[in-house]
Amino acid sequence: MNVPRTISIFGATGSVGLSTLDLIRQHRDAYRIIALTANGNAADLAKLAMEFDAEIAVVADDAAYPALRDALAGTGIAAASGEAALIAAAAMGADWTMAAIVGCAGLKPTLAAIEQGKTVALANKEALVSAGELMTEAIARSGAVLLPVDSEHNAIFQCLAGGKIEQIRKITLTASGGPFRCFSLDDMRSVTPAQAVAHPNWSMGAKISVDSATMMNKGLELIEAYHLFPVGLDKIDILVHPQSVIHSMVEYADRSTLAQLGSPDMRIPIASTLAWPDRMVTNCQPLDLAAIGSLTFEEPDIRRFPALKLARDAAAAGGSVPAILNAANEVAVAAFLDGRIGFLDIANVVSRTIEGYSPNAFHSLDMLFSIDAAARSHASAKIEDLMNAA
Repeated sequence: MNVPRTISIFGATGSVGLSTLDLIRQHRDAYRIIALTANGNAADLAKLAMEFDAEIAVVADDAAYPALRDALAGTGIAAASGEAALIAAAAMGADWTMAAIVGCAGLKPTLAAIEQGKTVALANKEALVSAGELMTEAIARSGAVLLPVDSEHNAIFQCLAGGKIEQIRKITLTASGGPFRCFSLDDMRSVTPAQAVAHPNWSMGAKISVDSATMMNKGLELIEAYHLFPVGLDKIDILVHPQSVIHSMVEYADRSTLAQLGSPDMRIPIASTLAWPDRMVTNCQPLDLAAIGSLTFEEPDIRRFPALKLARDAAAAGGSVPAILNAANEVAVAAFLDGRIGFLDIANVVSRTIEGYSPNAFHSLDMLFSIDAAARSHASAKIEDLMNAA
């Protein structure tokens, strides 16, 4: 009899976490849940913890702890809260950990999971963007296996099966182009948050949906790919593919190009990492190419989507610049969702923050968080300037 694989999910109530649990629900005998975490959604987290008989449930927000504790009273499931509890849960040594906490808040728990030397499925791109060198060093020390969950990076990972990194001529990340792919600059000036979060292909959270709309999401993925697949920036391209059927491609030295195709369902790349190195049966929608009819491609427009160039320049600069880019973007997206700045102001805030703040490179998490905090302060000041000028 096979022993169930132990699982921890950080960000269990988000879209990636729920998709992961849906897959586990289809194969309950193969997996055993150790830890589930959420930011502050105590009610949903408690329900999931009880359904999957988790050992512990953790909320990042201390204010949500009483509700979680009361909901789990008498169940035998431990309840905890705060950053230290998240890190402790990550250090419990699950065989497989889903790192899906949004933003830099997921960095410490992700590193704690990596340090256990097991398998970590990474859905938090900001952690690798901001602290790529620290994370790759931790992986080298611990011997952990890092599996990419983003559909694009997972596609590259699958296309590399049987190949060698030194044989790669080019990696192509595909992008849907988001909801404003055909909008003019004038049209984009009046975009609302409701429009920006309505992605044409994927069901995602508000922040990542806005990043997709600005194409910053693809820029962050380029930086992530730079760390995951060390072929050099000059060998990583971005191509707009509105149908979101081909998730990425790898061209080899012999000019053979491998592409990974699938329906736009995050459960497919998650299943790839959850069952790796095997495959698992899912109830995901099969790909019907005849019904799709045609696949189209186009070059991204840097003028309308300047976030792509900002991200590539940040990757080339290295040091603290990617962390500043990420922090400024998080602040700017939050301001846009709150209705305080316009859609086109997001990239403007990021650009002005990078230009106005240039610290030295960091060599520790404490230095990184100090730079991150300062970058957020600088970005907030740029937002105030824009609001006062309006």
